[in-house]
Amino acid sequence: MAISNEELMKLVHALPEEAKKSAYDYLTFLALRHTRPNWAAIDQMEPDDAPLTEEELRQLDSEEGFVTGKDAKREFGLSVDLP
Repeated sequence: MAISNEELMKLVHALPEEAKKSAYDYLTFLALRHTRPNWAAIDQMEPDDAPLTEEELRQLDSEEGFVTGKDAKREFGLSVDLP
């Protein structure tokens, strides 16, 4: 199913402000998922000390619980593998 850039942009413009960070993170994941990370270099990095965003805190406090990538793929009929 081909989706035009215009259709994607309509969705982006329709997002509520609090969802934009999550959408950005997911689009970044999709754009970069074919590149293999250097796990050895990642393992040597210092953990970041950036505070969680309001959206991340909201998600952590959610009563919805954790959804695996496999469950999300099945529920939403996705054709990509999620982490």
